[in-house]
Amino acid sequence: MKVLITGAAGFIGNSLALRLLERGDEVIGIDNLNDYYDPELKKARLARVADNPGFTDVRIDLEDRDGIAEVFRKYRPNRVVNLAAQAGVRYSLENPHSYIDTNVVGFMNILEGCRYNDVEHLVYASSSSVYGSNTKMPFSVHDNVDHPVSIYAATKKANELMAHTYSHLYRLPTTGLRFFTVYGPWGRPDMALFLFTRKILAGEPIDVFNYGKHRRDFTYIDDIVEGVIRTLDHVAEPNPDWSGDHPDSASSTAPYALYNIGNNQPVELMHYIEVLEDCLGRKAEKNMLPLQAGDVPATYADVQDLVRDVDYKPDMSVEQGIANFVAWYRDYYKV
Repeated sequence: MKVLITGAAGFIGNSLALRLLERGDEVIGIDNLNDYYDPELKKARLARVADNPGFTDVRIDLEDRDGIAEVFRKYRPNRVVNLAAQAGVRYSLENPHSYIDTNVVGFMNILEGCRYNDVEHLVYASSSSVYGSNTKMPFSVHDNVDHPVSIYAATKKANELMAHTYSHLYRLPTTGLRFFTVYGPWGRPDMALFLFTRKILAGEPIDVFNYGKHRRDFTYIDDIVEGVIRTLDHVAEPNPDWSGDHPDSASSTAPYALYNIGNNQPVELMHYIEVLEDCLGRKAEKNMLPLQAGDVPATYADVQDLVRDVDYKPDMSVEQGIANFVAWYRDYYKV
């Protein structure tokens, strides 16, 4: 297949591009290499795929309507995976406009590209953040998610609504993937594992929010990528049993689907830190802080639909996953 990936220099996008190239697909990778975090890390990720003859590197902003339209016309992808986004809950408190620009306006340009160029399937990144104020665990894609607690979460819920509209109006098959706290080698420097590792090795205190009582469904990068590939290959279809009298939010009379991709095993943040300390051979100095605005105390993914439809369930333990990350970090940064 010819697959267009947005965010190809990103954490998930780059790992996905590698896997698709390995199985023989052609990949058109879009990224703008912005400076939300270290562009050199993004360039190093791209170097892993740059020499593959099946990879095409395109440097463009998702908000560039005409530019995105031209990319679709020129390369005519069979399928699209939209992973580019302004990420991060905490940064959305400081710079909300960037989330609307990339996550809403940019996603609209992707939808239009798919609509006019006969794309067979659009898979896009949503987030566990859409569950917002929900407290019933585990989080199910069949639950109502109308109470986001950050503008980041609101933009991801907006993506799901926009995708459904295009699935309904234009019969464009779309699948939204709610990712749960992704971690692992080549990860994002703004996320907890990366921040903690850097600070512990530098002898600096780490900020532990919610006094360490956070519970997160930490999901390893390879598990996320496997879930993306399986859902990409499983084109969304209408649900013949869908009823407007009892509407199911995870399916539709249109070719539309939603899945959680999470480890299905929430871990307390303090245990996560203890595992990291063991891997680093150092203890962390902890700055215990309250729950931060826009954050949620716990996440826990119900993955029954993923198992049912694509026969897959993430299963990497945090002990092994963190060990893999630390080995990569020490090698990459020579520490």
